[in-house]
Amino acid sequence: MSITSGTRGRRRTLVALLGAALLAATAACEPLDATSPAAGSVEDDEGLHADAAAGLAAPESAPTTDTTATLDAARGQSALVALGLLEVKGRAPKTGYDRDLFAYRGVDLDGNGCDTRNDVLRRDLTAVTLKPGTQDCVVLSGTLADPYSGTSIPFVRGESTSADVQIDHVVALSDAWQKGAQRLDDAARQRLGNDPLNLLAVSGPLNTQKGDGDAATWLPPNTAYRCAYVARQVAVKYAYGLWVTAAERDAIAGVLASCPDEPLPAGSTLPPERVAPAPVDPAPVDPAPVPAPAPGGGVPANPGNAVNCGDFATWSEAQAWFETYLPHFGDVAELDGDDNGVACERLPGAP
Repeated sequence: MSITSGTRGRRRTLVALLGAALLAATAACEPLDATSPAAGSVEDDEGLHADAAAGLAAPESAPTTDTTATLDAARGQSALVALGLLEVKGRAPKTGYDRDLFAYRGVDLDGNGCDTRNDVLRRDLTAVTLKPGTQDCVVLSGTLADPYSGTSIPFVRGESTSADVQIDHVVALSDAWQKGAQRLDDAARQRLGNDPLNLLAVSGPLNTQKGDGDAATWLPPNTAYRCAYVARQVAVKYAYGLWVTAAERDAIAGVLASCPDEPLPAGSTLPPERVAPAPVDPAPVDPAPVPAPAPGGGVPANPGNAVNCGDFATWSEAQAWFETYLPHFGDVAELDGDDNGVACERLPGAP
């Protein structure tokens, strides 16, 4: 045996021994607590169910629309009105982004002693069962009417099942960071990370497919929910002073063009109300000219082709004008199209 082949053999043996030791150590570890935020597998809007997400149909784009016309038509305190008030500019660099800056599940905004994920599960699931001894906080099971897919998804807490239902930040945290959240103070960022307005329980695979996309790159496959979905994104961005890109604004306007009165979700900060402009009175219509009296009772002045039948409200008015000038100048305005002596026969009152 050569020196080289002997060295390779020893290396293979060492790798095998290390692999066996690693497997033994892993088997000796206790399983992670699936009820804990630190339980490995991320339970919200990052990276789970990648294989299932890869098998989903590609996201659809928002319908194209005339964004300016759509926004100009916005009324009331709708999502469209709020969209028109958002600043439009490009993404800022992602430099400095750290999900922990938003303290998701790290603060208790409502002070009820429960973490944010369980608060949202209790809100969005039906037929909920709770874990005893957790002050009615921890959700063990329930059923989700998934807004993103339009299907019903059973939820069972467990290491391999919890991620079937994930909690989505409707405005993804990294998207928020690149569109103004890096300017917020710590307290405002933490509110954004745990605000029920920005959180929905949804399908795990669809949440993974969405990633940190905005409306320009991802919309729910359930088209019936898209108006409410983009309205919620607008509500969050308006409340926290975040901006949108031009492509994102156009995509949202494209969705809302089909539902221009879509309201912002409950609990939103409402924009100033926009009302329809007062109707403009139509320009007055000049009345049909009155036949000029003949000087001293003689021949009137020739009016020429100065009127048509549309200038008269009734047939009697048109006939009087016609008979005034006919003996002297003939049918100068061509009111009697069939030369039967009756003017403007389609006007009300004509024989």
